[in-house]
Amino acid sequence: MTNKIVDIADEIYREMAEPEDISIPSIAYWLRTNIGDLNIIINKNYSINGTTLEIEIPEGDSFGPTEKSIFKMLYGIHYYERLFRAALGAASTDSTIEIDQNGFRARKINKNELAKNYAELRKQIVAELMELTKNYNLNEARPLQIAGDDVYQESNRPFTYSSYLRNLENL
Repeated sequence: MTNKIVDIADEIYREMAEPEDISIPSIAYWLRTNIGDLNIIINKNYSINGTTLEIEIPEGDSFGPTEKSIFKMLYGIHYYERLFRAALGAASTDSTIEIDQNGFRARKINKNELAKNYAELRKQIVAELMELTKNYNLNEARPLQIAGDDVYQESNRPFTYSSYLRNLENL
């Protein structure tokens, strides 16, 4: 498994069935410029190295398959949002759906239906992303403090330690 931006962009491109309106470099550029969106969603501090243009992972963190999936979903949302807007713009100028004249029939794509399909795809990806990030953040949660009687192991308790007295003193 690799964390190189170009490899992630290639995976996205192939998973989207190699669309003609985008390229691997354009996806890679989007990923590099939107690493902050990933940081906000999963509460990390990834950055892009200025010389290698690859993801820099802070010490103690990792960039695994879950983080990569979340990043790919963010691009999917961007892609379908772009298609949705383009279809809506075309729908305002193209009102003809079907022409029938002298036995010849010409049919154009209904841009409104196409826009609805893109909006539904985007909505689906957003729902999946929300579920994935919720589970990710729950699994990545670490306690900030440990307090209570479990602080001391039985053999390491101070000589004068008495949990009963400590609890009574706090009343």
